[in-house]
Amino acid sequence: MAAVMVQGTGSDVGKSVLVAGLCRLFTNQGLAVRPFKPQNMSNNAAVTADGGEIGRAQALQALACRVPPITDMNPVLIKPQSDTGAQLVVHGRVVGSIGAGDYQRRKGELLGAVLESYSRLQAAADLVIVEGAGSPAETNLRHGDIANMGFARAAQVPVVLVGDIDRGGVIASIVGTKAVIEAADAAMIKGFLINKFRGDVRLFDDGYADIARRTGWPGLGVVPWIAAARALPAEDGVVLETARPAVGSITIAVPMLSRIANFDDFDPFIHEPGVRLLFVPPGQPIPAEAAMVIIPGTKATIADLAFLRAQGWDIDIAAHVRRGGWLLGICGGYQMLGTVIADPEGIEGPAQSVTGLGHLPVETRLSADKRLTAVTGTSIADGAGFSGYEIHSGRSVVAPGTAPLLRLADGAVDGAVNGSGRIAGCYIHGLFNDPAQRAAWLARLGAGSDGVDQARRVDAALDDLAAALADCIDTEQLLGIARTGA
Repeated sequence: MAAVMVQGTGSDVGKSVLVAGLCRLFTNQGLAVRPFKPQNMSNNAAVTADGGEIGRAQALQALACRVPPITDMNPVLIKPQSDTGAQLVVHGRVVGSIGAGDYQRRKGELLGAVLESYSRLQAAADLVIVEGAGSPAETNLRHGDIANMGFARAAQVPVVLVGDIDRGGVIASIVGTKAVIEAADAAMIKGFLINKFRGDVRLFDDGYADIARRTGWPGLGVVPWIAAARALPAEDGVVLETARPAVGSITIAVPMLSRIANFDDFDPFIHEPGVRLLFVPPGQPIPAEAAMVIIPGTKATIADLAFLRAQGWDIDIAAHVRRGGWLLGICGGYQMLGTVIADPEGIEGPAQSVTGLGHLPVETRLSADKRLTAVTGTSIADGAGFSGYEIHSGRSVVAPGTAPLLRLADGAVDGAVNGSGRIAGCYIHGLFNDPAQRAAWLARLGAGSDGVDQARRVDAALDDLAAALADCIDTEQLLGIARTGA
């Protein structure tokens, strides 16, 4: 069995996308490939085939391998709920909440769970491609590490180090990584990759050679900006801070909550030529010209409801409703649209009950019982199909006489719609991936749709990404490192 770990000189250097592309590349070559990330920190999660949850990046990588996502692909998931605390998920299940300091002291205890999952993946694969987290150069986090070199050394998995040339200083970042990490950790690194290069790659020949000379590590390639990567869902919220082209005549506005989750729900709108998808940053008003406002999912509903009010977005939303605009809440956003959110068990923090925005006659009670399931169904109003998933704590009770939004395949209903039909909410993530469902929503706004199934768009992008990586990476050398460890 072969394995290789992709680590980065920092966060957001493109590790997740590179791993997804390599997974598809080697899968297309006939290998049984599996992705693995020992520890992930993300509020973007996916439901697995075995009834748990993992980071969405690993679910994408499973798709790249053409296999269902399972909890072993990401055994430790940390879902931040505040600046100092997070929900801890192990083997797909919530095991409690933990403070940042406590986790740093206890993370080494989770190495056994990580190695158990890795061992099971090994048994099912010809090749495991492991993704690191952050950077091994964060020496203050090295003690008890399970995300980078701590795992690599425990499992004896060779490492390829990725540097992002687009942010500048790539020579220093790679050479500096070797300078600050332990010699035994540096010995695990068997090569490096340069990512996100723009322009003529030959202009970096001298820099590429200098890195190899200073580190003693061979270069495995220089990866350019690859257009196909833009069609893939992003894992990190940092992507939301990047300005998007203001195209399209119909504006759909999404407030950027402080603990926004599963924001790839809205990726299909990015590709619609008639739509301007706008993530509204904190401190900015929701634009009056928005045809629809969507309140997204969140890892901390009550805290983010307070955050929403602190930005004045509740006032903007009320004005939007008075103008006859469309309003939709997804998951935590759906809970916010109701009249009451109660947290008697202190699931998200102190036990409390708060008043919602009051746009739907819905009361929500949070609880430790978490619903994790894939679902299919249709819209009740127009019969448009959808395929998505639920991942939420708590249950919502809709006032009698209120119309539901969706009917699930098992006959159950989900969500609520007000009397005007312009305000609605539901628990379903991935609602807009289905072209019929997306077209139905856009028709309400007076816009057409490109009719492309989002899953097929992503799958095609993975093939394009794999082909591009095959042209710029020494894949034979990389596979040799994975098979021999040298």
